[in-house]
Amino acid sequence: MSTKLGPTLAGLLNASFGNAVEIIVGVAALLQGELRIVQTSMLGSILSNILLVLGCSFIAAGFKFKESKFEATGAQASASFMTLACITLVIPAAYHSTQSKNGKGFSAEAGLLAISRGTAVLLLGVYFAYIVFQLKTHPHYFEANKKKDEEEEEPQMSIIASATALLGVTVVTSFCADYLVASIEETAERYSIPKAFIGLILLPIVGNAAEHVTAVFMAIKDKMEITIGVCVGSSIQIAAFVIPLLVIVGWITGHELTLFFADFETVVFFASVLLVNTLLQDGLSNYMEGVMLVTLYLVIALSFWVA
Repeated sequence: MSTKLGPTLAGLLNASFGNAVEIIVGVAALLQGELRIVQTSMLGSILSNILLVLGCSFIAAGFKFKESKFEATGAQASASFMTLACITLVIPAAYHSTQSKNGKGFSAEAGLLAISRGTAVLLLGVYFAYIVFQLKTHPHYFEANKKKDEEEEEPQMSIIASATALLGVTVVTSFCADYLVASIEETAERYSIPKAFIGLILLPIVGNAAEHVTAVFMAIKDKMEITIGVCVGSSIQIAAFVIPLLVIVGWITGHELTLFFADFETVVFFASVLLVNTLLQDGLSNYMEGVMLVTLYLVIALSFWVA
């Protein structure tokens, strides 16, 4: 698909098919009233993509190349949008903390709903503007300069066959992920695993397995634009499209899902985005940067295990 459609659109489609699982699982959990599972699984998918998957991709590329290059302007544009999405989660947490200290519990809940639903609509609008920016008006920001010694790669499948294969894998994975969500309660009790750890760490790793393989494989082939498009692009799609969409679905169905995450989760998200933003600024990657990303992910996993 990357040969026919280009790295930007191929990365977007790969992320979209992968996140279809998150949407299916999220809507199912939302309709069952499992609001915390919805929040933790969405946040876990973001952290998995920008820390674990991107980190493993940098490490894998480091085994073959001393340094990998990618288009810094496009990567920084994506990272900046990720920062915006992060801020939209910080604001509800700050609002709730301030209102709670003032003893306005009931009004705080009503205010959180209003802020979350209004922000969800705005984020959806910004996300579609970002897609136009990425594919139509400024696509050169996200495309790599072709290397002189790079050979033209012949596609082994047609676009229709590739899309059908991606769709088929997505459908199969969605059934597996849906079964996994249904078994969370029993698994947590039987093996004494914290539900937050399952939602934030285990479930996203299973759901993002296909994206993980794709990102690492493309990094080894020195196609870092696709790798970043899959990892960071997928996280942007979850933060600016999937989560707002679920908030609006909850609004329609009478489930009060908000953008208010626990303070610890908000800090973890902010720190992760800050590190990724810093590492993508220079347009270069190496195995040491991958080690940093994976290390932060393991620290977060340990924190939620003992939480």
